[in-house]
Amino acid sequence: MSTNKHANRLIHEKSPYLLQHAHNPVNWYPWDKRAFTKAKNEDKPILLSSGYSTCHWCHVMAHESFENEEVAKILNENFVAIKVDREERPDIDHIYMTFCQALTGSGGWPLTVFMTPEQKPFYAGTYFPLYSKYNYPGFIELLAKVSELWKRDRQTLVVRSEDFVISIKNMTPKRKIGDLPHQAITEAVSLFGKSFDPRHGGFSRSPKFPMPHVLQFLMNYALTSNRKALSLVDKTLDSMYRGGIYDHIGGGFSRYSTDRLWLVPHFEKMLYDNALLIPVFVKMGMITDKAVYKSVAVETLDYLMRDMESPEGAFYTAEDADSEGIEGLFYVFSPDEISNILPENEARLFIKHFGITEKGNFEGKSIPNLLSQKTLPEPDTEIAELISELKIRVRRARAKRVRPHRDEKTLTGWNGLLIAALARAGRGLNRPDYYAKAEKCYQFIKKHLTSETGRLYGSYCDGQIGSLGILDDYSFLTYGLLELFQATGKAYLLEDARHLVENMFMLFGDDQEGGFYFYGNDSEKLVLRPKESYDGALPSGNAIAIHNLLTLSRLKKEPYYQDVAEKALKTFAKEIELSPKSHAAWLDAMLQINSKPTAVIASVSAADAVPLEQVVDNNYYPFITVIRYKGDMELARELPFLEDYTVGATPTAYVCTEKQCYAPITEPSALKDLLDKLYFAG
Repeated sequence: MSTNKHANRLIHEKSPYLLQHAHNPVNWYPWDKRAFTKAKNEDKPILLSSGYSTCHWCHVMAHESFENEEVAKILNENFVAIKVDREERPDIDHIYMTFCQALTGSGGWPLTVFMTPEQKPFYAGTYFPLYSKYNYPGFIELLAKVSELWKRDRQTLVVRSEDFVISIKNMTPKRKIGDLPHQAITEAVSLFGKSFDPRHGGFSRSPKFPMPHVLQFLMNYALTSNRKALSLVDKTLDSMYRGGIYDHIGGGFSRYSTDRLWLVPHFEKMLYDNALLIPVFVKMGMITDKAVYKSVAVETLDYLMRDMESPEGAFYTAEDADSEGIEGLFYVFSPDEISNILPENEARLFIKHFGITEKGNFEGKSIPNLLSQKTLPEPDTEIAELISELKIRVRRARAKRVRPHRDEKTLTGWNGLLIAALARAGRGLNRPDYYAKAEKCYQFIKKHLTSETGRLYGSYCDGQIGSLGILDDYSFLTYGLLELFQATGKAYLLEDARHLVENMFMLFGDDQEGGFYFYGNDSEKLVLRPKESYDGALPSGNAIAIHNLLTLSRLKKEPYYQDVAEKALKTFAKEIELSPKSHAAWLDAMLQINSKPTAVIASVSAADAVPLEQVVDNNYYPFITVIRYKGDMELARELPFLEDYTVGATPTAYVCTEKQCYAPITEPSALKDLLDKLYFAG
C-alpha cells in the first residue's frame, strides 16, 4: 500500500475526515456538481463513501483499500469516487444509509454506495475488506463486478436504481391524523423490561449502547406512572459507570461497549453521547441521592471543558479510538506503568481499586474499571479523596502519551445538546459557572454558524462553515436554549428559541400532514426528502421538536404550540405503534403532554430567590417549566402575562397548572410540599 504524493481534490476541503483522504491515490471528489457532471460526461457509475474522522472501521477500510494503488487504479478508471463527511452532510448520509439498511438489514460506517450519475443507488453496504473474508465480499472483486455489470448490463442497474428509489418512498406508511398512541407507552416499558439485562444493565447482550433517550423516558415514566421502572435506569447507569465504557482516569463515556459487561468499549468518544448522558446522571443523582452519579456528571463535564472545548468556547465533535494506529492504546495500563507513576503503596491501592492486572482485560493490558468492587468508597472520606488525587496524577502522566485524533469540527446540533447539559448540570449541581460556559458556546453559534437572516449552518471547521443546518440542528439548539432560559431567566434566550421555532416551521414544516422534514426547503434537493421518526444513537429531531413545542406552550401560555406538537404525534402514530422501542423520545413527549405545572419564581434580588429556586433545581420534577422573573422588562415583553405577578422584596413562587393556580408561596418547604403533592401523591 502507498499514498499518493500528490493531493487530490479533497485537499481544498476543511472537513477533518475529507482531509484524511486528501493524499489517497483515489481521485476523490467532494459531493458537488463537478463529480456528477464528470460521471454523466464519461458515462460512469459513482462510488459514494461516507464516514467520519474518528470512525475506526473507516480508518481500516481507508488503509486497506483507499491507500491501495490497485484499488485506486480500478476506481479512477471505472468510477467517479465521492467522499462525504456524514457529520458535515447528514442529509446525504441519512438518505443513502436508508437505502443501505433497506437492502442489507443493517447500517453503519463506513457507508459504501454505488449509484447512477443521477444519484440513484443500486447497491450499498458498509465496510468491505480488500479481499473476501468473514463472508464479506472483497472490495476489489466488488469493484470489478460492478464495473463489468455497468458496461455489459447497465440497463438492469438503472432499472434497479429506479425501483429502489420508488420502493423506499413507498416504505413510508401513509400518514393520516389519528389518535395519540398512548398504549405504546406501556407497551414500550414492557418491551424494555423484557430485553433488560438484570445482571449488567442495558437492553441487549452485546454490543451495548448507552441509549440516554431511553433512560430518560424510563426515568420520567417511573416518576409519573410506575416507580418500578426506575430500577432499570439505576442498574444501567451503575453498570456503565463501573465498566470500562466510562473513562475512570479522565472522565467521559465511549460510544458503546463491545461486551455485555460494559467493560471493553469502542474507545471513540463522541460529544453527543456525553451531552445526552450528563442530564440523566444529574437527574438520577437527585432522585436516588447517589453522590457518585453527580460526580460522574462533573467529571464528564470536566473532560469536555478540558479536552474538547475550543478556544472560542464551542465544543469539538469527537476523539478517535486509535492512537499510534492501535485502538485503545491511550487508555490502557499495565501494573508496571502505574508503579512508574505512583509510589509503591499508592500504586498498589490504585491497581487493586481499578482492576489493573498482569494478565489484563484488553490485548494484554487493563482498561481501568470498578466491576469487581462490591462497594465504593463513600464521598468525602479519606480513601475517596486519596483515589481522586491518584486519578489526577495518573491522568497527568497519561496526557504525555500520544493522544487519539480529535475532530476539531463544531456541529451546531451537538453543541445545542451540550448547552442543555450544562444548563441542567448547573441547576442540579449548584454550578452557575456552567451557565457562563453554555452562553459562551451559544454566542459562538450565533457568531459563526448563523447567517444574517438567522439561517443556521450545520458545521464549522477551521474558519469555514459547512452546509445548511438540518432539523436536528434547529431542534437540539432550541432544546439547549430552553433549558438555559429556565436555568437563568435571561429573556434573550427565550426570544431566540422562539425565533428558531418559527424558522423551523418555515423551513421544515409540513402544514398538510404535520411533522417536520429532515432537511430544509432551501437546501439541495436530493433523491428523497424524508421525515425521520426513529430514534437512533441520537433522539429523532422530530421528537425533540415536539418536546420544545410543548415546553414553549407552557412557558408562553400559547396553546398553538401544543396543537402543532399533538398533530405531529398523531401523524407519526402508526410508526410509534409499530415500533415503540424505537420511539422512546416520542413516548417521552407523550408523557410531557399531561398537565404539569409552571413555576414562576419572582424576586427583586437574585440572591434572595436562591432558596426557592433550589427547590425546583435540586429536586427532579419531570417536565416542570420554570420562569425566573426579576421584574425585567425584556422578559415581560416576551411573556406579557408576567405583569400579573408581583415582584417584591420577598421572593415568591407562583405555581399554576393548566387547570388552576395555587396561592403564592414564600417558604421553600411549602413549595416542595406542593410540588411533591402534584407529582408524587399516591
